[in-house]
Amino acid sequence: MMRIFGVTSSGTAVEEYTLTNAQGMEVKIITYGGTITSIRVPDRRGHFANVTLSFAQMEDYELGSPYFGSLIGRVANRIGYARFTLGGKTYLLAANSGKNTLHGGAKGFDSKIWSAETSRFETGESAALTYVSPDGEEGFPGTLTVRVVYTLFDDNALSIDYTATTDALTVVNLTNHAYFNLAGAGSGSIEDHLITINADQITPIDSNLITTGEFAAVAGTPFDLRLPTRIGESLRSNHPQIVFARGYDHNFVINDSDQRTPVFAARVVEPVSGRVLEVLTSEPGVQFYTGNFLDGTLVGAEGYIYRQGDAFCLETQHFPDSPNQPRFPSVELRPGELFQSTTIYRFSTQV
Repeated sequence: MMRIFGVTSSGTAVEEYTLTNAQGMEVKIITYGGTITSIRVPDRRGHFANVTLSFAQMEDYELGSPYFGSLIGRVANRIGYARFTLGGKTYLLAANSGKNTLHGGAKGFDSKIWSAETSRFETGESAALTYVSPDGEEGFPGTLTVRVVYTLFDDNALSIDYTATTDALTVVNLTNHAYFNLAGAGSGSIEDHLITINADQITPIDSNLITTGEFAAVAGTPFDLRLPTRIGESLRSNHPQIVFARGYDHNFVINDSDQRTPVFAARVVEPVSGRVLEVLTSEPGVQFYTGNFLDGTLVGAEGYIYRQGDAFCLETQHFPDSPNQPRFPSVELRPGELFQSTTIYRFSTQV
């Protein structure tokens, strides 16, 4: 189902597509930023609620969205000092986060109008979004053609399949920036959610929030989330990494990733509602973020303000600052190659 969600300040109509499945789960996506605006799933009693943060109006997405539910590119996460060298040439980017480039620059994929088409099949429904990023956009080389397919299956799994091609050597790191609260968007803190992340290591950051290029073991630190852990347990720890980020905002190195087949990355349980979210991905990393920069100035679609710690993100990705970190998995893409990535958000309940 499609309707007009709103109109941008430049007069472009933004479409909203609704995917539904046999269980009654519903996902809404708008063509502005390829943004997920709603994910309605049941609790253990069968009561449905939207579990992702969003805005009610188009104007709010243009004026102040912290990437709520948006597609992120060309390069997700941070690029240190807003520059990188590729093929012997240095590329200068917009410094839109202090000295760094964040989530593709000043006008990344999150603010672009994507074209969309839907299809229905025996076990689900999908929306395919396409965007062509011209050579030089936000300082990145090459014309990049991106296709992202959201598929809602009847088993309450939402799959996001990314592909991209280029006509010149470039860098690519794509993700979706959904903010989750499994008790329901706008319901308050996520500190009592229980999280498990399948990672023995993180890529630590410096005070500038840029990865150091090192790998650090999680054992004995607030980042040891290999067993179910209350998110709030160490959220205000004095551990230097927590202090730098004002909470969790770190890339976890997923165990057993082969960058081809989706593997288990994370699981989150909300004890009161019983809602469960499992994340599987073919990406080598996942950024666990606890909404540290939500400051109470944004009013969500539910009419409630969003505050620090009111949501969490699990952004599947290649590692932050990869174009400048030779030890990290490469984000380079060449003509004739196909970038492919799959992430699955699987929803269920527990008694």
